[in-house]
Amino acid sequence: MTEKQFKSPLLEGNGARSLTEATYARLRSDILACVLAPGARLNVKELSQSLGSNPAAVREALSRLTAEDLVIIEPQKGFLIAPMSIADLTDLTSVRIELDVNVLRRSIAAGNLEWEARVVARWHQLSRTPMSTSDAAKKDEWERAHSAFHQALMSACSSTWLVRLRRMLYDQYARYRTLSVSFALADRDLENEHQALKDAALARDVTRAAELLTAHLQKTADVVLDTIRRDEAVLAWFADL
Repeated sequence: MTEKQFKSPLLEGNGARSLTEATYARLRSDILACVLAPGARLNVKELSQSLGSNPAAVREALSRLTAEDLVIIEPQKGFLIAPMSIADLTDLTSVRIELDVNVLRRSIAAGNLEWEARVVARWHQLSRTPMSTSDAAKKDEWERAHSAFHQALMSACSSTWLVRLRRMLYDQYARYRTLSVSFALADRDLENEHQALKDAALARDVTRAAELLTAHLQKTADVVLDTIRRDEAVLAWFADL
């Protein structure tokens, strides 16, 4: 059955996007949001049915996600969601802090008035976007605004490779950040953290901005660790516990 013949709800509202692309986007979103649990085995036929897709599109999507290290292939077992672990979180946090601070320093040094306008606009959007732990649509909207704000801060960095690597690490961190956001309303003042970052960047205070970003990213990791201790269901996701 060809993609043109296959009538799938995944294609609704997607215009010219192919079924494969729509399947990939849906699977990727579900993995990053931990809708598909870390370490879970993936059955191509079952995914095809649940997504309203077809096996060929699912296999292609899973192959792309394997290249992004979000899905792994094990002999005799097939596709699995990449596991989460404390060791991975610790390593990822350390590398991300080092890289993000480097990119932020370069961005502040090179930023012009257009960059300042982007930072202010994205911060304003984020500050006006409510965060909800119970409403999936609002949670997704906040996540997009959050990503856009951090991207704006980094957007004046001229190194294509640094920006590309930063994006990859940001996406890898998304699953852990999902756990952080679930408890963020009670455990931290994210609005104040983001405003302080914005103010330091616009003041061209590189040292202060680097300190704030380091604390911001480390706090996320700390909240994830606290979440693991609170929630037995989440605890089961971590391969080294």
